[in-house]
Amino acid sequence: METKLMVILNSETQTAAIASAVSLLRNGEIVAFPTETVYGLGADAFNAAAVEKIFAAKNRPTDNPLIVHIASYDQLESVVTRVPDTAQKLMQAFWPGPLSLVLSKQEKLPAITTGGLSTVVVRFPKHPVAQKLIAMLGTPIAAPSANLSGKVSPTVASHVYEDLSGRIPLIIDGGPVEYGLESTVVDCTTEPPVILRPGSITLEQLRSVIPEIEAAESDGPLRSPGMKYRHYSPTAPVVLFIGNPRKTAAAMERYQLEHKERTLGIIWHTGISPTARLQYRLSFEPDLASPKLFFALRSIDENHPDEILVQGFDQKQTGVAIMNRLRKAASTIIAV
Repeated sequence: METKLMVILNSETQTAAIASAVSLLRNGEIVAFPTETVYGLGADAFNAAAVEKIFAAKNRPTDNPLIVHIASYDQLESVVTRVPDTAQKLMQAFWPGPLSLVLSKQEKLPAITTGGLSTVVVRFPKHPVAQKLIAMLGTPIAAPSANLSGKVSPTVASHVYEDLSGRIPLIIDGGPVEYGLESTVVDCTTEPPVILRPGSITLEQLRSVIPEIEAAESDGPLRSPGMKYRHYSPTAPVVLFIGNPRKTAAAMERYQLEHKERTLGIIWHTGISPTARLQYRLSFEPDLASPKLFFALRSIDENHPDEILVQGFDQKQTGVAIMNRLRKAASTIIAV
C-alpha cells in the first residue's frame, strides 16, 4: 500500500487534506491526523471492519480499548447512554481539550471499538484539523495514537510515516503537536471519578472541579488505553534515573564513565555535562518538557544507541504524566 503524506500549509491545503481523509474514512479506510496530544490513527467508530484495520496496522491487541473522538455534543449522544453530573462538570471545564472520559456506551457502538467493554472512552479534541475532520465526516472517529503498538507515540507526522508507511493510505501533516502526551483519562462511571491515565490535565486541575476525584490503583479495571500493555518504548533499552536532580545528574555522569564502551543516548534537563554524542536537553519545567519528550526519545533512538539514559522529573503537576510514560518505557529504573 502506498502511503500519501498531505502537508497542511494553508487553508486550501487543509481543505484538500481533510476532504481526502473523509473520502477514505467513508470508504472504510483509516487515516492518520494531528490532535493537540499526539497524532491519531482514525476510523469511523461505528464501522467495525474499518476499526479492525487500526488494530492490524498497529499490531495492537484487540482488548485494548480505543478513544472515540467527537466534534459536537450531538455526537456524544450517539456513543454514550448517560452523562453523570461529574462528567458534565469536567466537560464544561476542559472540553474541547486533552481530557478523555470513560462513560457507559451505546449498544450500537461495535465491541471492537471499546475493547469488548460496556464502557467507551470519549474525547472532544481542540485541534482544528481533528475537529474539522470529525465534523465533515459527520460521525465520531475511533483513534489511538498513530504508531506501532508499544512504541513511542508520534508528535510529528514524520514519526507516523516511520512506523506506518505502507500500512495506511494517508497521513495528514499538521505540524508538531501542542502537548506531546496522550490525554488524561478519567473514569466517570464510578463515584467518585477515578483518573485512569495521567496527562496534561493534571490532578490539581481536576480537583479544582471535582475535589473528591481519585487516582487509580495500578491493578484497577482496565477501562482505559495505556493500562494493560507496555507502551512508549524505543527500540533501545531505556535506563530511567529517579530522585532529586542533583543526585540523578551525578548518577548519570557515573553511569557514562562506567560504560564508556557503549553507545549511550542521554535525555536530561539539569546538572549534567554529557559526553555522549547523542543527547537531547529538555526543559526542567514539565509543562515545557512534555511536548518534546517523545520527540527526544525517537530522535535519539533512530541513531541506534545501546541504551538511552533519561533523567526523571519531580512527580508534580505534568511531571506525574511524564513519569508515568517514562516508567512504562524503561527497561531499568535506578533510584538514587
